[in-house]
Amino acid sequence: YLGYIFLREKEKKGKKKEEKPMTDSFIYRMYERFENPLIENKKKRWLFLGITFFLLLASVGLFFTKTVAVKMLPFDNKNEFQVVIDMPEGTTLERTAVVTKEIAQYLATRPEVVNYQSYVGTSAPITFNGLVRHYDLRGGSNMADIQVNLVDKGARSEQSHEIASLLRPEIQRIGDKFNANVKIVEVPPGPPVMSTIVGEIYGPDYDQQINIANQVQDILKNTDDVVDVDWMVEADQVEYEFVIDKEKAMLYGVVPQQISQTMNMALSERAVTTLYDEDATKQVGLILALDEKEKSNINDISQLKVKSDQGNMVTIGDLTEIKQSTRAKSIYRKNQKRVVYVMADMAGELESPVYAILGMTDKLKQLNLPEGYSIDELYIKQPDFEDDYTVKWDGEWQITLEVFRDLGIAFLGVIVIIYILIVGWFQNFKAPVVMMVAIPLSLIGIVLGHWLLGAFFTATSFIGMIALAGIMVRNSVLLIDFVNLRLAEGVPIKQAVIEAGAVRTTPILLTAGTVVIGAFVILFDPIFQGLAISLMGGTIVSTVLTLLVVPLVYYMIEHKNYK
Repeated sequence: YLGYIFLREKEKKGKKKEEKPMTDSFIYRMYERFENPLIENKKKRWLFLGITFFLLLASVGLFFTKTVAVKMLPFDNKNEFQVVIDMPEGTTLERTAVVTKEIAQYLATRPEVVNYQSYVGTSAPITFNGLVRHYDLRGGSNMADIQVNLVDKGARSEQSHEIASLLRPEIQRIGDKFNANVKIVEVPPGPPVMSTIVGEIYGPDYDQQINIANQVQDILKNTDDVVDVDWMVEADQVEYEFVIDKEKAMLYGVVPQQISQTMNMALSERAVTTLYDEDATKQVGLILALDEKEKSNINDISQLKVKSDQGNMVTIGDLTEIKQSTRAKSIYRKNQKRVVYVMADMAGELESPVYAILGMTDKLKQLNLPEGYSIDELYIKQPDFEDDYTVKWDGEWQITLEVFRDLGIAFLGVIVIIYILIVGWFQNFKAPVVMMVAIPLSLIGIVLGHWLLGAFFTATSFIGMIALAGIMVRNSVLLIDFVNLRLAEGVPIKQAVIEAGAVRTTPILLTAGTVVIGAFVILFDPIFQGLAISLMGGTIVSTVLTLLVVPLVYYMIEHKNYK
């Protein structure tokens, strides 16, 4: 109605507007110039279709050559990151503080850093990233965190990921000097995961699981673009066990329980009583403990004395046997299955875990395994049984795999639904296939767009490709529908095809222009850049090719029926 009101032409008395023939229009002449040789000349027709098919194959090949890398989501530009420091178990708090201070002093010299806060022996305040990584549970004399705040992203040209990659080598060099495992942890752009790459090692023997995990860790360290390799296995710690000689203790008039209580009181630093204050809501505990220098080595501890029944002071070392061993390591379980975790991040030219993990299969076959066992590799679910050794990949890799799998299924579902709708409308099984030729043609522009801009093909890129399928099929419907209308009027098929392209070019180009302009707004957003590239690149290339390929293929299929 609005079109009728605003676009109608008022009749002018005595003047009749002469309509120019369609064949005299500029668009018709240009379109006929390109399309007519393809229709008339069989060699040119097949050459053009061959080149188009080659471009499609070449664009898909860019995925396999890693020219266009696949990733869940690119790194977002944040104003912070975190430095996580892990010293060997048993390291003193003072030693951990020295490492933290030296790293902090280096950060203070960087112009990109506004300020930082160190947390030694405890965890930093919980962040979005720490939800899944359980950083709130970090604590102990061998652990420290540094929360780093960067210059606001509006006042710098570098992305936060570039800054983190720039600072990582020097920070890790400082950490290596103190035998510390230092990781730079960035805020994830998507769902938080334990790490970008997580290897879960399952098997029947825990010691062998640790051995295999150590070998996997070495493989990751020697893999390109893999950084911050770590595992959730404590370093070997010497443990001393005081075994009480009960007979000897009784001869000295000392009850064994007396010895254990004395050592517990001296070493555990528990409150023996409280300082009473009637106005305090929480009473202050009084701790009775040895001075640090008096319990720094095993000989000092063995010199502790207990009082016998006769009133004599007897040293604990005379009543016990000291046994040295390696402390048992923590055992982690996932869904009641015993597991050893190996973790790593990605940084470098190929920052996607996809390529690092896909190259692991041959390397895992070279692992040293117990005789009679083999290694399995899983990507989606845990092993059903633990009777053999298994490496299951998790982290961002699993999310990437599941998201692209689900989007692929959705894409196939969209194609099937579009096909059913078109068949229902045109009552023809061949015409919808011709119309849907535009969908793979859009892939040429999508992949080339990512290649030209050096962008990752992400989940948002895939969403853009799905959205583009409907737009491109709509263009094909416009063309084929016009061809059918002209054929019904008795126009020869060759002329009908050319007229369809010429008449429908303007609305198709206008539709493409609006899509490109609308997508341009989000082109510079780190997360949604892939969506913009898919919409812009796919629309531009597919529109041009659709105007030429779809009418041509329809002519090739139907021209025998309209001689």
